[in-house]
Amino acid sequence: MQLQALRSLPLHLPAGSDIRLSLEALAAELQASGFVLSVVGHLSQAAFQCPGQGGPTILEGDLEIISLQGTIAPQGVHLHLSVSDGACQVWGGHLEPGALVGKGADLLVGVLALEGSGIAPSTQSERARPAPPSNQEPRVEIAVLAGCPYSARALRMLRTLGIAYRVVPASGGGSFPQVRIDGVVIGGYDALAELHGRGELEALRNR
Repeated sequence: MQLQALRSLPLHLPAGSDIRLSLEALAAELQASGFVLSVVGHLSQAAFQCPGQGGPTILEGDLEIISLQGTIAPQGVHLHLSVSDGACQVWGGHLEPGALVGKGADLLVGVLALEGSGIAPSTQSERARPAPPSNQEPRVEIAVLAGCPYSARALRMLRTLGIAYRVVPASGGGSFPQVRIDGVVIGGYDALAELHGRGELEALRNR
């Protein structure tokens, strides 16, 4: 029986990121399970499922994250969110897609990996993506699909190159991932790899 080692992974989410989709993408990229250890940050929109309700509750405004806890895995996530509004009223429930980062959010994720699996967040390819300067939004947006190997490869490439990105909800159908640079759709993993081969991703690196 192999032992599981806990690796702590800091994760910065820039403005506009979908918290749930970002954590799903992280688990899919690393192909590992884990849980959220801590979080501080701000939302412009919260989306959560309250007990006994037929659909998710959506809150908009200046919302401070109070807590985020639960598990992540390549097969999906199970997370509970609580936020405070401007009147210090606390809301919360099961985290749904649509919880969008406002000013920014910083998480610490505990990743469980089998000894010898090669998952080591201390290496450049496995570290959380570097945060862009405070006055600069990520130029890359990527929509991914859980369990999609090409989505995981695209995310790993961006991390390895030190390119800040934002995970966004997928729009429409088609193949995954779906990558936008400066708002322009460039395609999927193959298109991203082609740009990298031509050296055209260098200008996007966070220096």
